[in-house]
Amino acid sequence: MSEEKKTVISVNHVFKDYGQGRGNFDVDFQIKDGETLGIVGENGAGKTTLIRQVMGFIKSDTGNINIYNFDAYKDSASTKCYMGYIPGEINFPDVRSGDEFLHDYGRALGMKDADFAYADEIISRMQLDIRAYPKRMSKGMKQKTSIVAAMMLKAPIIIMDEPSIGLDPLMREELLKLILEQKERGATMLMSSNTIEELERVCDRVAYMSQGKILDIADVHEIQSRKVRDFKIEFKEARDYQSFIKTRKDILRLQPQYHQVTVRIDKKEMPHLLDQLEKYDLKFISEVKYNLTTYFNERRKALNKEEK
Repeated sequence: MSEEKKTVISVNHVFKDYGQGRGNFDVDFQIKDGETLGIVGENGAGKTTLIRQVMGFIKSDTGNINIYNFDAYKDSASTKCYMGYIPGEINFPDVRSGDEFLHDYGRALGMKDADFAYADEIISRMQLDIRAYPKRMSKGMKQKTSIVAAMMLKAPIIIMDEPSIGLDPLMREELLKLILEQKERGATMLMSSNTIEELERVCDRVAYMSQGKILDIADVHEIQSRKVRDFKIEFKEARDYQSFIKTRKDILRLQPQYHQVTVRIDKKEMPHLLDQLEKYDLKFISEVKYNLTTYFNERRKALNKEEK
């Protein structure tokens, strides 16, 4: 029997009310050692506020956040040595180059000269010109510098606020590889994003946030390995369409104008479905990809129904 992993980040019923519905309201979750938790939500959902609360930059109105056994706000000076951080927007000190910034930052957090070999590797992979003056860097260049600063520390905890923003597709892909490498070495990570596909690739769980609340937390592995599958079927004749839907209790969606139906079946029921369809004249049958987007859309519809 495997030993249960310890909790590294604990967010306990946290509130931060800025008024007019802005802020975070009763946010509660834990992140285990070596786990990556993603947070997705529309702009203004409260993701950045939550990230800054975890970093100890913002004091919560009520509730508390613990990093190991430290209070994230009260003991923020003690927690910084455990954490790499990619902010939504980086504000550089007045230094002459990205190289100077990275070396000053690394040394302040205890890095030795030999430790910068990994930083050089990330700089090369991210195609970062470290000679540039930081305050004149483009958004993408600033983001790359921030990524190097966070990753080069090999910190046990990495906090990322929309880390791919400002990156082109090639560099976004390289970032995801870096995140997976940090995951492989056992880092505990919290990452926000507007792009759910990114989170699905690198996270163990993903929280859906809206209007300052966590509405649901999905287990990515469970969704990717689920036992049921969705199929869209289009019939050539209306009579076949009508005959088929009368026999099924697993219908997800009907589109009578196209003679289309979407069904959800257990994998082991697939042979039975194909046998049933042999007597009909079909235009097509295709599997509908089920992913985190599908899951959260279904959950959102279910929650809206409950509210009504």
